[in-house]
Amino acid sequence: MNDLPNAAADRQFAGVVPLELVAKEGGLSVMQGILEGRLPGAAMAKTLNFWLTKVEEGLIVFTGNPTQEHLNPLGTIHGGWAATVLDSSLACAVMTTLEPGEGYTTVEFKLNLTRPILPGMGDLACEGRLVHRGKTIATSEAYLRDSSGKLLAHGTETCAIFPIAKLMR
Repeated sequence: MNDLPNAAADRQFAGVVPLELVAKEGGLSVMQGILEGRLPGAAMAKTLNFWLTKVEEGLIVFTGNPTQEHLNPLGTIHGGWAATVLDSSLACAVMTTLEPGEGYTTVEFKLNLTRPILPGMGDLACEGRLVHRGKTIATSEAYLRDSSGKLLAHGTETCAIFPIAKLMR
């Protein structure tokens, strides 16, 4: 029995999308495949209870619901939960722009936590958007908000883009 409290229970987790498939289809197709459930999402998303809810070129939305399992010793949601959801949104926004044959990796990311995240806040949405896409570098920004639109955290990321064959060795 799956004990996840919401839509995450219906999402496919566990596994890794084969690099050969990413090289063949490109980033947008792969991200749409994860959203549709024909490709696996990141196993980390199950652990942290967040899931993909929107995919467009240059735009990603993850929705998550942090729980008691994600608390720090002071009783608020650990900053690592927000960091992971933000990094996922930031990187996947870049991934949606990858052409067949391209790979990417995060070079740097920065985040700001603007208010405490508490268990019981309900579903939180993290929207990641592409800011710039060059030949070898891309940047993105993301915003984590509660259901009323209050900003909880925001961040930026830089990704390197390269031939995916470098990862397939």
